[in-house]
Amino acid sequence: MTETNHRRHILDEIDRQILRELQADGRMTNVELASRVGLTAPPCLRRVKALEEAGIIAGYHARLAPGALGWPITVFAMVSLKSQAEADLQAFQNHVAALEPVRECHMLNGEIDFILKVVAHDLQEFQSFLTSELTSAPNVASVKTSLTIRTSKAEIGVPVDG
Repeated sequence: MTETNHRRHILDEIDRQILRELQADGRMTNVELASRVGLTAPPCLRRVKALEEAGIIAGYHARLAPGALGWPITVFAMVSLKSQAEADLQAFQNHVAALEPVRECHMLNGEIDFILKVVAHDLQEFQSFLTSELTSAPNVASVKTSLTIRTSKAEIGVPVDG
């Protein structure tokens, strides 16, 4: 779905309320959702399906607790490449896409080319990952890392205006 298609779907207040409710709790039943937004179940389901088809609802997932699953270390890695040619940018993105500990990868403008969110079981494992998978990757000029000490906000999704 292209960005243009997202813009063509005009959201009314009920659509926005559906999005707010599902973003807060994607597990609720359609009957519960319909009740919260003031609809009966069939039209509510039609609206949800339309939002999915328009690409506005991109998917559903469970939010897991990394520490509870043995991933207590979160590090942000700022990566600078030697070349910013499109083929080199794509090659780096393909490289990190295959790395399980990399949970997010964002291309930036400015001095840093990419910022990665990386998880690890412990600092030793992260250090090994850093040297074997990131700093040694083709076209990488430098990697600067910052270990997360505490997370004070981790909102999911985006604000639903309206």
